[in-house]
Amino acid sequence: MKNTYNLRSIAAVAISQVIDGGQSLSTVLPELQKNINEKDKSLLQEICFGVLRYLPKLEWFVAQLMEKPLTGKQRTLHYLIMVGIYQLLYTRIPPHAALAETVNGAVALKRPQLKGLINGVLRSFQRQQTQLEERNINNSSQYLHPSWLLKRLQNAYPDKWQTIIDANNQRPPMWLRVNSQHHTAEQYQKYLEENEIASELHPHHPCAIKLSEPTSVTRLPGFEEGWATVQDVSAQGCAELLEPQNHETILDLCAAPGGKTTHILELAPKAHVVAVDIDEHRLKRVKENLQRLQQQAAVIQGDGTKPEEWANGQLFDRILLDAPCSATGVIRRHPDIKWLRRDSDINELTELQAKILESIWPYLKVGGTLVYATCSIMPEENSLQIKNFLAKHPEASLNDGTTAGLQILPSITGGDGFFYARLVKQEN
Repeated sequence: MKNTYNLRSIAAVAISQVIDGGQSLSTVLPELQKNINEKDKSLLQEICFGVLRYLPKLEWFVAQLMEKPLTGKQRTLHYLIMVGIYQLLYTRIPPHAALAETVNGAVALKRPQLKGLINGVLRSFQRQQTQLEERNINNSSQYLHPSWLLKRLQNAYPDKWQTIIDANNQRPPMWLRVNSQHHTAEQYQKYLEENEIASELHPHHPCAIKLSEPTSVTRLPGFEEGWATVQDVSAQGCAELLEPQNHETILDLCAAPGGKTTHILELAPKAHVVAVDIDEHRLKRVKENLQRLQQQAAVIQGDGTKPEEWANGQLFDRILLDAPCSATGVIRRHPDIKWLRRDSDINELTELQAKILESIWPYLKVGGTLVYATCSIMPEENSLQIKNFLAKHPEASLNDGTTAGLQILPSITGGDGFFYARLVKQEN
């Protein structure tokens, strides 16, 4: 039975909603995927993520092939052309099929009069592809990052920025966190082998396994029973650094979607964990993750800058603050970040992080541990943030062997970009 929808037109709509509508792909995609089959869901995701990953390069190609861009009500057709070029460049879809489906996308978008234009542009690209790619080599669009972000990375990491953007431009590896309440990583790896899923253990993170190829969670042994969770290895470092203990009262602040909450409970199943997040909708994910792993935690909707509204005066033995951030360490997982973020966001986020850190610090017991973490690689949000906090709080000290926290940079073969600082509260 032939599908009644055109996948390429849906992809063009999704990209339009991100670039022109300012929405995140993780918000847009689930809505658009509701009425398409499982096989097409993964292809839609591949096309959308791919176009957003290579956006400047695709824009450059379109600009070379068209005298003037499609604008206004025809703007979605501009993204449809980019969807076509992406398929020709980066997928194994036979060119004739990619062309036919993309051209038919104009009909689905109620612009059948533009079929000829789209067909002509894509065929011109096929004819000129080699020359166009050669000309693009020395163009700034090859970096696939907005200029403001590129400048910040070059200033912060003069010797490493190229490695960072190379990692950002890759498809991300799929990491699992093995639930130590069920199996060791070595034991679980054997189950993966039995299911013909190749993987490798991480030498330093005891519960982390990297799959050789990403796969559906439905193929993972015991996933519904809570044997494993999909979580990047760098994110796994947060709960490990926190070192939660049974019978302690532990706060996971900015907890959604709950990956770190459940990790804390795997490491300390008898801890009393309070998971707080400002976004009520995203807290549903926390509850779903707790349910799958058969864990208990108090889940509260609350503002991290106003703990007096939800903490009821309670003090915590340990606090994990996974602060809202620029997410510049996870661009490879969320390429839309490059186009949704603005340079001015960094200062705004830095102020918000400082406010949350200042607000929650009084709720940590003397002798207690607070782990400040972000999935950012911006020094303003990370090491500089911690240096400023320590300068104001003589009762705070770092207990992680660093002078201003540990910065992990995104790695093609390793984890995402992440930052951690473990603060201990002394007597005043």
